[in-house]
Amino acid sequence: MPQPACFQALRRVPFWVVCAASLSACAGANDLDGRAVYLGDFKLGHNVVIAPNAVKGPASREATGEEWIEAVSRSVDARFSRYEGPRFVNLGISIDGYVLAVTGVPLVAAPRSALIIRVTAWNDAEGKKFNEEPKLITVVEDLSPDTAVSSGLTQTKEEQIENLSVNAAKLIEKWLVEQNEEFGWLEPDGVPAKDKDTPRFQPGIAPLVVDPPEDAATAPDTETATAPDTETATETDPATDPTPSDAETDADPAPADADPTPVVEDPAPVT
Repeated sequence: MPQPACFQALRRVPFWVVCAASLSACAGANDLDGRAVYLGDFKLGHNVVIAPNAVKGPASREATGEEWIEAVSRSVDARFSRYEGPRFVNLGISIDGYVLAVTGVPLVAAPRSALIIRVTAWNDAEGKKFNEEPKLITVVEDLSPDTAVSSGLTQTKEEQIENLSVNAAKLIEKWLVEQNEEFGWLEPDGVPAKDKDTPRFQPGIAPLVVDPPEDAATAPDTETATAPDTETATETDPATDPTPSDAETDADPAPADADPTPVVEDPAPVT
């Protein structure tokens, strides 16, 4: 089976170049315990992931379409189910290709892991796409002590798939934020968010509060003076993802009020 043009291009580009371009986009993907970034009226409708022609890249472990569908669907649900706006947005995600690094030669030819997806967002109420051409996104694994040499040496296949899926969901969120900033996709009045005084974070979505362990020691009651209340806030600027070219096909999710188990056909070329 011939490989997609995007995947052939990835093979010709040194992987460190891809990592350098995408490092800032993947950094901070494990931020679900923080405040959700502003996405206007967004509420996740259908989350449809398909993998009809997922191509395994060179020097890669084998993964099934079902494994990718399960992992990406779970990561997208975890990230976007936090938003409770009044407008349903359906996401269609197609898995195009992947590389799951195998054991290589450290510091010389150790491969990296990557995932290529295409994303289409649908305005459920209007029954039409926000983007006529699917958004092509290249996802790479985070650089960490476990992946500095090669994740093939330090991670199982399941860990690699999970990490790439988490990063993929983060990049989809960043893309939607950018489109809302530039074109007002998710604004009730359609005015780009950059032209209005919009918050940096989604109102009403607080960081996750982790309860202390049950066996934590309880200090005896004491009388202490309370310092004056102070309010502090720490903001982390969202990272930017690379700007890859649009792909040629997409996965069309069904409207949110339709059958909750839509039948997804192979994406057809956009003409």
